[in-house]
Amino acid sequence: MTERKVLVVDDDPDILDVISLILESQGYEVIVARDGVECLNKLREAKPTLMILDLLMPKMDGFAVYKELQSPEWSEYRDIPILILSSVREEASRRRYELETGRQLDVDEYLEKPISPEALLGCVAKLLERKERV
Repeated sequence: MTERKVLVVDDDPDILDVISLILESQGYEVIVARDGVECLNKLREAKPTLMILDLLMPKMDGFAVYKELQSPEWSEYRDIPILILSSVREEASRRRYELETGRQLDVDEYLEKPISPEALLGCVAKLLERKERV
């Protein structure tokens, strides 16, 4: 079975607490980061198997994190499944990223806040199963 280590990146402490509680109640190990800079540091330190990434954060937003992960320097993390969890509508996020970079936002899953615990757990399980099959 694949390791169940999830990096949750969001600047809202309440969101971090709720997602952590939900995931930990199902046996996941949770690492948290409050902005994109901390996210990249924790990614290298903890080597999680999945990332849940908010898009709108201070210092370095989720768009910048995703863009950074496409660079050769981060190639060993390129296959980490990414679940975008944002209050921004999916179409708007995809369009913004495309306009800024000229590339498509190609994440594994995109959920709009608010989200039910069942939807979150289902999505996380699906992404980890998919990764395990690869």
